[in-house]
Amino acid sequence: MRWEKQGLLLEAPGGRWWTASRAMVPIAMPEDGERILLHFSACDTEGRTRVGRALVDLAAPSWAKLQAEPVLDFGPRGTFDDNGVTACSIADHGGRRFLYYSGWNKGVTVPFYLAIGCAVSEDGGATFTKVSPAPVLGRTRFDPIFTTSPWVIVDGGRFRMWYTSCVEWRMEGGRPHHRYRIKYAESRDGIEWQAGDRIAIDFAGDDEYALSRPCVIRDPDRYRMWFSRRGDRYRIGYAESQDGLRWTRLDAALGLDVSAVGWDSEMVEYPFVFDQGGRRQMLYNGNGYGASGIGRAVLVAR
Repeated sequence: MRWEKQGLLLEAPGGRWWTASRAMVPIAMPEDGERILLHFSACDTEGRTRVGRALVDLAAPSWAKLQAEPVLDFGPRGTFDDNGVTACSIADHGGRRFLYYSGWNKGVTVPFYLAIGCAVSEDGGATFTKVSPAPVLGRTRFDPIFTTSPWVIVDGGRFRMWYTSCVEWRMEGGRPHHRYRIKYAESRDGIEWQAGDRIAIDFAGDDEYALSRPCVIRDPDRYRMWFSRRGDRYRIGYAESQDGLRWTRLDAALGLDVSAVGWDSEMVEYPFVFDQGGRRQMLYNGNGYGASGIGRAVLVAR
């Protein structure tokens, strides 16, 4: 594959009470023409994340209409998402829009805990209501440390989720250091999930420790997954599957890496791939986990 970078689509929007820094983990919902409804997560001055959105014109990236208030806020004290929410995927089914997100808690023996939540819209995505103050997929005997980064599609009447599961916290240099990989779960209704020990994407080697933000598309010939992979710095990985369960990693075939200079010269991560206007496109983050904003690339050869 070969992706042609289009540059920054949205710089991290400061200036509001909930957008002190970052625009990370993009989600694009195609609108009319070249416009998309772009969902992203931003940090406030205390580092807490909320979900916002902007109407963006792909043909005129300098134009963007940012919604004044966040779409989704963090939960009350003591709940699994009381220190932040990060949207990861959106799925439409039965006239409802399901927004799946990661909820953040601060830790004591480790820096943080994560779990997967869901919010549902009955009005086409204008407003979202959390289905529960508890996660829809949290810690279990199969995922004992934390779950995060859910990607959900409705496929053959089933809700299918690829998500990140933490394997362990290792002590390195006197500090806990996480290791997590991508696993798989299913649901009949998008809220009650059955997760086991099905690993979708495993570590490629000892130096790889973070596999996150899967993005899965079912094409007529196969399933394709783009995901974040991290050793020294974040890069984007790629895999293919015939059934969505058994995956072959083809990272070298991705065709998109860091730039020589600029906003994505150090790292690329958190891919979101979608089709619009007869073209396959990718939104992604660069340096600083979204501190430099959200960029765009277009697939020009496969």
